[in-house]
Amino acid sequence: MNLPNKITLTRIFMIPVFVLFFYLDIMPYHELVAAFVFALAAFTDFLDGHIARKYHLVTNMGKFLDPIADKVLVSTAFILMLTRPGVFVYGGFAPWGLIVAGIAVAVILARELIVSGFRLLAVERGLVLAADKLGKFKTVTQDVAIFTLLFTMPFLGREGCIAGCAIGYALLLLATVLTILSGCNYIIKNRQVLKEETV
Repeated sequence: MNLPNKITLTRIFMIPVFVLFFYLDIMPYHELVAAFVFALAAFTDFLDGHIARKYHLVTNMGKFLDPIADKVLVSTAFILMLTRPGVFVYGGFAPWGLIVAGIAVAVILARELIVSGFRLLAVERGLVLAADKLGKFKTVTQDVAIFTLLFTMPFLGREGCIAGCAIGYALLLLATVLTILSGCNYIIKNRQVLKEETV
């Protein structure tokens, strides 16, 4: 197993660590620790890809594991935050804040499932689909939104927290828009995958 794949596996193993700190209520500021664990895990997504491309270490295992690790990390973070909804309703967002956040997370998860299925269909047809820049912007925006919201959670009710909640919420909405646009763009750009095969 090469270095990029080891880094990808490290990201997967960091997910339960992230979950542990997120719910470790007996520890002061445990959400901050969870935020930095998430940030480190998200950074490995950039790191393993960079190393794999620079040193020509791209493997089938890496192509399989890397997108799964990224999607599981992001999905886990969004779902966990919905179980602690204060950050979505604080600062004048109640009661609609949590509803909108729930819809946003549902849209993000649906997009990832649709694109994953689309890629599987492409593989069956022997087509290689390259990631686009819009998808990368989407991923970065999602990661920054998650980190901002996690970082804000321990300070709910304190002075200046409203601004942090608003920034995180705005980033979540932006990430949702980019998620929709990147998903549509990805499928339209590679629409040949959906063409019926002639016998």
